[in-house]
Amino acid sequence: MVRDGTPGSDLVSGLFDTTLTIVLFLAILVVLVLVHEVGHFVVARLTGVRVHEFGVGFPPRLARLGSDGETEYTLNWLPLGGFVRMEGEEGESEDPRAFVRQGLGKRLTILVAGVVMNLALAFVIFTVIAWTFEPVAETRVESVSAGSPAASVGLVEGDVITKVDGRTFPYFDNLAPTAYMRDRAGQQVTLTVERASGQTEELPVTLRGAEDVAAGKGALGIGARFTLGNTIERTPLEAIRLGAERTVEACGMVLGALRDLVVSVVSDPGSAPPVSGPIGIAQAIGTVRTQAPPVVLFWLVAVLSANLAVVNILPFPPLDGGRMAVALIQAVTRNRINVRLERATYFIGFLLLMAFILWVSYFDIVRGSAGA
Repeated sequence: MVRDGTPGSDLVSGLFDTTLTIVLFLAILVVLVLVHEVGHFVVARLTGVRVHEFGVGFPPRLARLGSDGETEYTLNWLPLGGFVRMEGEEGESEDPRAFVRQGLGKRLTILVAGVVMNLALAFVIFTVIAWTFEPVAETRVESVSAGSPAASVGLVEGDVITKVDGRTFPYFDNLAPTAYMRDRAGQQVTLTVERASGQTEELPVTLRGAEDVAAGKGALGIGARFTLGNTIERTPLEAIRLGAERTVEACGMVLGALRDLVVSVVSDPGSAPPVSGPIGIAQAIGTVRTQAPPVVLFWLVAVLSANLAVVNILPFPPLDGGRMAVALIQAVTRNRINVRLERATYFIGFLLLMAFILWVSYFDIVRGSAGA
């Protein structure tokens, strides 16, 4: 879209960008939820449970896509994911193929299948990125402090530091070049620098001491921004190992955020929660779409898929983890929980979950307005 700088064109461009971000957010949400529901659907069918409907989006129904003789496939108006409607999943049915009449093992397997699918999607994306698309993080010098180590070796604006001590820094690793140098305050490192002329030099430099770094001075003494360099080459086995590690790390990030949320609510109930809701996630997607290469968007999708997996396994109704908890309680007590009580529990849990999303979304809006 052409932007001519007039107020009208800026408004149109802003609306276009916002619309595109919303559409992209909804598309990602639908994909992640459908992957989750495909897990439930496939395992339910494999274990003999009757599935009445597999829906894309949520009702009201827009169109009937077809049927395989048992399951209807539908397209629905609300583009917020999808669903699988099984016989007897609400707690009552005389059908021997009903979900409620299956053994504990089958029910738990069906319920956990969605979580497994989201973890599998995260793992696949992380692995593919590690194998084929991950770039190196390079440091472009934007300013040099007078009397700094950088000035002493002749670094100037426009130079690009491609390696430190012969080491490259994968873009999605937690360790950045600046952090690597900060951890080696007072030591000598060797910078591989690509000059604006295209010439590459190896520059030994002694970094500032730990006291200067602790006082807020950079170890090298530059103002910089990260840029993307060449794609890293890895073997398939290395990529698989890294994909698994990063899937575990993503799950750990989610658990850490949930822990911080609980601490925040207990210690200061009126403060902004340290997590984002749908609006905050949409804003993050918009930022990545406009300011980062496509590989970063795929990375974010993998993180969100791991996020969905961890959240769904929590023992809170009506999430999968809550349904699994109910199934385990039934097995331990050898007595069916009252159906009305079970349904009421799921309904109250749903209301609390919606209230939580609205609460978090309010702070997403406040943070977005403050940053505008």
